[in-house]
Amino acid sequence: MIVRLLLLFCFGSAAHAGDLFVICHPGVKLLPGDVRDMFLGEKQFAGSVTLQPADNNAAQPAFLEKVLMMGAGRYATAWTKKSFRDGLNPPPVKGTDAEALDFVRRTTGACSYMSVAPGPGVVLIATL
Repeated sequence: MIVRLLLLFCFGSAAHAGDLFVICHPGVKLLPGDVRDMFLGEKQFAGSVTLQPADNNAAQPAFLEKVLMMGAGRYATAWTKKSFRDGLNPPPVKGTDAEALDFVRRTTGACSYMSVAPGPGVVLIATL
């Protein structure tokens, strides 16, 4: 999985139809291999920065399939268990790529994913 993410990150620089772009607020130092752990609540900090992942409803099915390798039901179940066991809340859900991008630009520690190239103002962690 980590090797796949690294290969996609290194060799996937040109955007293609169906690509996903994992983005973070400037100042977040995150490796492509950390994305899965962050969205499952296993990685909560990048250095001294508290990570604040946000799901993107518009791109979530592709993200769950490509990155987390699970369906929406299994993802929701994982977060239900994590909430009861560790007291963590699931990532908030943004409705569109534009909302996800705006959240990441405005929120320190924020990360999300989108189906269009993000442009300036964010750090591109991986292209999948």
